[in-house]
Amino acid sequence: MELNGELKLFTVEEITNYLKGIINNDRLLQDFWITGEISNFYHHSSGHMYFTLKDSSSQLKCVMFKGYNNSLDFEPEDGQKVTVRGNLDIYTRRGEYQFYAREMQVEGRGALFIAFEKLKKKLKKEGLFAPEEKKAVPILARRIGIVTSPTGAAVRDVLSVMKRRRGNFSALIVPTHVQGEKAAAEITEALEYLNSRDDIDLIIVTRGGGSIEDLWSFNEEIVARAIYNSRLPVISGVGHETDFTISDFVADLRAPTPSAAAEIATANREEIINRLDNLKERLKTSVKNELKSRKEKVNSLSERRIFVKPEELFIQYEQLLDQFESRLKHEIENTYNKYNNKYQILYEKLNNLSPLNTLSRGYAVLSDKNNKLIKTVDDVEKEDLLYAKLVDGKLDLRLESKEKAGEYDD
Repeated sequence: MELNGELKLFTVEEITNYLKGIINNDRLLQDFWITGEISNFYHHSSGHMYFTLKDSSSQLKCVMFKGYNNSLDFEPEDGQKVTVRGNLDIYTRRGEYQFYAREMQVEGRGALFIAFEKLKKKLKKEGLFAPEEKKAVPILARRIGIVTSPTGAAVRDVLSVMKRRRGNFSALIVPTHVQGEKAAAEITEALEYLNSRDDIDLIIVTRGGGSIEDLWSFNEEIVARAIYNSRLPVISGVGHETDFTISDFVADLRAPTPSAAAEIATANREEIINRLDNLKERLKTSVKNELKSRKEKVNSLSERRIFVKPEELFIQYEQLLDQFESRLKHEIENTYNKYNNKYQILYEKLNNLSPLNTLSRGYAVLSDKNNKLIKTVDDVEKEDLLYAKLVDGKLDLRLESKEKAGEYDD
């Protein structure tokens, strides 16, 4: 771009910061609501949430920091339609504009669903859904307690399945309301009553399908805690296969329908024997196939070079080791010779500079009684006691006279 005949160049950072300034100065973009479908959701270990909001023709990258998403009463997930409040900004490091979310709501869900998710989150955090807390459902229960409405479709389905079964078992129905204001308290009391008896092996809590309002008794906290606190195993068979209640999560086993709950609770001996025979045959076939596979693998391995001629694998390494050994010896010899030569040169230089070498040529070193070297005639006076260091010893001298040479004397 030319301005007044001059080419104006910008850096990427300058343009990015310019656009960031435009967005930050736009009041509309600093606080608004937006709706869309969540995709590519990722809950980072730091607590921050990263996701994309999309509709039929566009998408927008979003982030919701931990300080804001802590207040959510649900965990966002892909495919969820949500309404989100926040502001738009540019992430300068990548040069991308993205939405910074501060609030989030699931689009179109009612108060009951919000309460359901809130209680579900609370009980899960307390450990009521933990797999290790589940009790084993007995395979051959002798007496089964059934908590349900005596006039509903669920009890008819359960009894119909039980009539078709062959086995030494019986059922005790404890009638309760399964919807309405009284239902939660009655279901809780029924569970406590069955747990007080010593002739019950298993409990089924059940009712037919319905709306979230119809099934709400099985989403009540008192019912959930009664199921969790039951000393007897509890099967939850509430609603249709697509219906989920808090009772399903707390129960020791969830059945998709009332009929399925009855089938699980009343498995007969013939079915168990047939199932065991089937498992036995599958185990035999699996072991046979596994042994065959392992045998073929062992045969294949035994034909490999490492087992046929293992010594050949080490020939190249032995040669390489010999080469390294020769190179090492050569390097050691070269290094020794180099430093030995240096030593000899330095020794000669040092010997040439040695005072002893000078003394051997007939010179002497004079010093006074304080061991101070005598360098000129000015350093001594007549009758001074002097010491002369010779190559083979020391002389004690007394100065009788001194004579200073002229400036140009030899």
